[in-house]
Amino acid sequence: MRVEMKYGTGTLPIEIPDKNVAGVLEISESVPLPDEDSTVREALAHPIASPPLAERAKGRASACIVISDITRPVPNKVILPPLLETLEQTGIPSEKITILIATGIHRPNNAEELETMVGREIMERYRIVNHFSQKIETHTYLGTTQNGTPVYIDKTYLEADLKIITGLIEPHLMAGYSGGRKAICPGIASIETMRVMHGPELMEHPKSAVGILDGNPFHTEATEIALMAGADFNLNVAIDKHRQITGIFAGDMVASHRVGAGFVEEHAKVTLPTAADAVVVSSAGYPLDATFYQAIKGLLTAVEIVKQGGSILLVAACSEGIGSKPFTDLIFKTDDLTAFVQGLYNPANFVIDQWQLEELAKVARKADIYFYTDGIPYHQRVKLFVHPLKSAQAGIDELLTRYGTDAQIAVIPEGPYVLAQLVGKQQA
Repeated sequence: MRVEMKYGTGTLPIEIPDKNVAGVLEISESVPLPDEDSTVREALAHPIASPPLAERAKGRASACIVISDITRPVPNKVILPPLLETLEQTGIPSEKITILIATGIHRPNNAEELETMVGREIMERYRIVNHFSQKIETHTYLGTTQNGTPVYIDKTYLEADLKIITGLIEPHLMAGYSGGRKAICPGIASIETMRVMHGPELMEHPKSAVGILDGNPFHTEATEIALMAGADFNLNVAIDKHRQITGIFAGDMVASHRVGAGFVEEHAKVTLPTAADAVVVSSAGYPLDATFYQAIKGLLTAVEIVKQGGSILLVAACSEGIGSKPFTDLIFKTDDLTAFVQGLYNPANFVIDQWQLEELAKVARKADIYFYTDGIPYHQRVKLFVHPLKSAQAGIDELLTRYGTDAQIAVIPEGPYVLAQLVGKQQA
């Protein structure tokens, strides 16, 4: 069987004998919206558990709209025009509307990326600013959560009369599902807040995992932080494998996100009857596979369906290399993943982006990792706690040799967009 794996802006073919294919796991076909613009407008006018956006906006002098950064394929060019038009029609002038990029702890987005994200017309008409998590002076302290997390949120957002958050709902490796409250935490939270949110007490919890909301401490904490910051209106989308919009979920932050997560689970959840010897997975192509840091999300998709002691083969273009300098430095200086995770419980060892190496460690505890990319030099790949490959097909050959003629290999061509589970496993 020939399978096209999402890779960068294209695909990468692999060949697996039919008898060895345990299954090709893909999100179910869903019908894209026939008229995206009118559906967005309908959602703004008839939201979930909330007054219409126009009613929310009446009497407000300014507005801040939070959008995802370049690492998320959110169709901003579709959702922003009717949203912005609604605000201006209710009396908020364009010069009083700010679009805030929820970079989280990622780097700021440059002008070229902003044009790709929102289009030149919006870029020229509205004020667009990046969130900088490490500039504590650009945040306001709101107190602590019930669990003691210090909450620092971007001042630009907090100072706006009308606060709107947007995003994409998809399975998420620690928050259960992206979207909703994640636009605020981690989207526009400070590094001081994220030290706790991405600390081992939350990250190592068994329910801080993909597809889980109920009982997920990361989701619970992020929701509390988002409610402390406040959100007047939420606008989330779901997309299909062609990145066409399949659902719009607008209104109350908590209620609309929960409805959207249920919709996404219905289409993204795919099951196998038994765990596979090996799983071949992508990180869904660009922008999610732009760095190894981001591509680790593909591994977290596969780990749910691989046998203990099995193997995962990840393919990711990594056109921007390994990731941020802190992450790259950390992974290069780490010799033992077990010791690394144990050391996380000492706050003095905190390093930006440590959580993604912690997620890699979770995968490595269960399976061997094979990795193909043409975006990272081979001599660097050997330091990433993976078996580096000269080609993806060479990895398939190794898996067949390792597990024999009856090897069962599952394939997930679009990684993080799929909620891969074993039959009978219940998500809380």
